[in-house]
Amino acid sequence: MSRISFIVSDAVARALSARGDEVLRAVSETSGCKAYLRGDEVMLSGDDAAVARAQAMLAELAELADKGTPLELQTVEAVAGVLAANGHAQDVLGDVVWRHRTTTIKPRTVNQKLYVDTIRSHTMTFGVGPAGTGKTYLAMALAVAALDARQVSRIILTRPAVEAGERLGFLPGDLMAKVDPYLRPLFDALYDMMDGEQVTAHLERGVVEVAPLAFMRGRTLNDAFIILDEAQNTTKEQMRMFLTRLGMGSKVVVTGDPTQVDLPRDSLSGLVEAARILQNVPDIGIIHFDRNDVVRHKLVQRIVEAYRISDEDTLQ
Repeated sequence: MSRISFIVSDAVARALSARGDEVLRAVSETSGCKAYLRGDEVMLSGDDAAVARAQAMLAELAELADKGTPLELQTVEAVAGVLAANGHAQDVLGDVVWRHRTTTIKPRTVNQKLYVDTIRSHTMTFGVGPAGTGKTYLAMALAVAALDARQVSRIILTRPAVEAGERLGFLPGDLMAKVDPYLRPLFDALYDMMDGEQVTAHLERGVVEVAPLAFMRGRTLNDAFIILDEAQNTTKEQMRMFLTRLGMGSKVVVTGDPTQVDLPRDSLSGLVEAARILQNVPDIGIIHFDRNDVVRHKLVQRIVEAYRISDEDTLQ
């Protein structure tokens, strides 16, 4: 058993004790160590490994708090994950990708930070992994930031309109009304990152384009930040068509989850094939996410892991 104590700054003490000591209690639960705060003094007790974990987490949290990052339950989870991956919390959580009003978007895992850095440094990036890992959301934040910095003149967001149980021809409305359900998640993310009036104006002027993948055929996309979402549902022909739309001054991000393919059973996912064929091509980055990168509700991480184990059992 170990017992240690140390002094923290007033700002850190306030952050740890806010909302009924919820951050300090989260550190205690995550590390397996008892943690107490008396004024500006933190006291830890538990086995040596647990105390070491708690001390490392609190050191990272203190650095974040001193530099203005709000300490919340999600921050504790993120710091624990970063430390488990031998990373430094400030390097990951201190990288603000985009800020809009009360929304601050930044990576929350080491892999997400690698993904953000890869998008910034490569012309084409593939983000491959399960739901909830921030693949599309981070890419869209980087696209909005690039547009705001005038690094590109437009954003193009696209998805394959795979018929999941309903035929488009039987859905009501014109073509855009028919494909709207497929594109709605992209619109929702846009409205998180911009004012509604700004989104509407950009859409009307073509500065932001949200369209089904079929609309990309025959085009050359210059000076644009282009995101292909749900790419696991592209055929290999569709993927080749899309990738060859790349024009001068553009950046492409392709995201998808190979475990959620809605194509017919005899069709090979264009995402899976492209990630294999292009893995050694210069200026193309491929980032693979796993359950440790899931940043939604904890239950989502457990669901992803349960399905992964089930898939492995099926293959054996």
